[in-house]
Amino acid sequence: MDVNKYITSGILELYVAGTLSEEENLEVARNAEQYPEIKEEILAIEAAILALSKAAAPVRSGSKGFNDIRRRIAALSDSKVITMTDSKTNWFTYVGWAASILLAVGMLWMYNQNTQLKSEINVASQTNEVLEQQIFEANTSLEKSKELLNTIRDRNIEVIALGGQTVSPTSYAKAYWNKAEQKVFIDAQGLPEPPDGMVYQVWSLKLSPLTPTSMGLLEDFKNDDNKVFAFANPNESEAFGITLEPTGGSESPNLEQLYTLGAV
Repeated sequence: MDVNKYITSGILELYVAGTLSEEENLEVARNAEQYPEIKEEILAIEAAILALSKAAAPVRSGSKGFNDIRRRIAALSDSKVITMTDSKTNWFTYVGWAASILLAVGMLWMYNQNTQLKSEINVASQTNEVLEQQIFEANTSLEKSKELLNTIRDRNIEVIALGGQTVSPTSYAKAYWNKAEQKVFIDAQGLPEPPDGMVYQVWSLKLSPLTPTSMGLLEDFKNDDNKVFAFANPNESEAFGITLEPTGGSESPNLEQLYTLGAV
């Protein structure tokens, strides 16, 4: 049960006012026994109603003053004193109490409804903001995808296949190298997600002697949808490799964690 939603529904005010059916009263009583928050809310409503009722109810004349006057009159005269009942006063008092209770219940119910309405408006506003952000991100992603397609379809692009190595034979990747613009796009769709605390690092390699130069990291790999990463590459690359390194990258590649390798 959503206790907060149940409390703000207004049913507890109606329960205190005694306007619910017997079945509904039993249900509220059971919930109050099961959830201390509901029981505390009922006690708070009763206390608020009593406070409001006491403030709004007509003030009843004290009986002490009337009896005192009657005794004085009896002492001065032997005349028969007829005792007057205050039933009318009692009736007006009860009506005042009842009206105060109904007024208090109505005010509490309207307050809860207003609070719930404000909450729903806030939720709707937040939902709209999320949708607007998603639309913006989708449009941005579409533009990037079109730009990426135009780039890798350029006639000057050289495509290098990077095959899986001993540590992960099923892994694969592709490097799209535009020598004229000194850019490399790495398509890492064929790599598994790196474990926590690890990151993929891309290397430009000279083969004789073996000289690795870091091109950068495949940052935020898990959250990247298309798994295509762009790097600057002013190097005279003879091969490209991808290794798994600790977060932040390494100065030199860990060849025991070489996932893919491909020669130009």
